[in-house]
Amino acid sequence: MQSMLAYLAPLALLVPFGTSGDFAFGSDSGEANLDPRQVELMSGPSSKIPRTSSSDTVLPPDVSYQVRIEGRVTVRIVPRSRAPRQNLMAGIDESRDPVRYEEGNNAECVSINDIAGVQTGSGNRLVLYLRDQSMISARLEKSCRARDFYSGFYVERQEDGNICINRDKLLSRAGAKCEVSRMRELIPATS
Repeated sequence: MQSMLAYLAPLALLVPFGTSGDFAFGSDSGEANLDPRQVELMSGPSSKIPRTSSSDTVLPPDVSYQVRIEGRVTVRIVPRSRAPRQNLMAGIDESRDPVRYEEGNNAECVSINDIAGVQTGSGNRLVLYLRDQSMISARLEKSCRARDFYSGFYVERQEDGNICINRDKLLSRAGAKCEVSRMRELIPATS
């Protein structure tokens, strides 16, 4: 018996209450004869609906809509571009020894705006080239390899605009996601 009521309940909602002619769809003018209060209720939430305390009229509560906008900025750091040679013979007369660098002071954070490029180093180290011609060695967590970052990386910009150790994760274009565990300045070695 209860299952029969479950099937008939939706049909009962379709049948209009009362047969006094207030709600007639088959009128000659082609329009429904509706009470003005019913028209306002059918048109949706509106500030024009009067609030009454009578027991025969129950109005729905006002609906308030909220919009939440979230902004997220992802920055791409590209590999360091090599300056094109002026001519093909420019590199032949250079017989200097390459400059060796050693790690200097620790750096906690570096500004994203100061980074001009990146290059892979050995093992799990990246070399960050800064706009002021200095370099920083960034060591990634142990399970990461620097060669995954051969084409640069993405980093989500924080509120302070910095990349900091033990906080920010670098996302390579190959899909690796690694945290920066240590940063140190690179300075030319004195021989």
